[in-house]
Amino acid sequence: MYAIIQSGGKQYRVKEGDILKLETLPQDIGSSIDFEKVLLVGEGDKCQLGKPFLDNCKVTATILSHGRHDKVKVVKFRRRKHHEKWQGHRQNYTEVKITHIKE
Repeated sequence: MYAIIQSGGKQYRVKEGDILKLETLPQDIGSSIDFEKVLLVGEGDKCQLGKPFLDNCKVTATILSHGRHDKVKVVKFRRRKHHEKWQGHRQNYTEVKITHIKE
């Protein structure tokens, strides 16, 4: 069985045992978190679809770690103008493991 959840303005397709890197969450490492914004739950022909979210459905996960992604380099360059600008960015994330999907 899988579910589609919404977290941090993005949607993720998850099943039990999956490990995800989500936008930063304020909870501590080792704590449990419930995702209430579930858009779809099911397997094959037996899917429940929410409008926009399902009631009485939730996905439970455990927080494994907090960290930062690899650096992304941003280059702004103007040809023939002697102009070049470099900038780096590292996005924060929270790594979670999906433990339970409740229909």
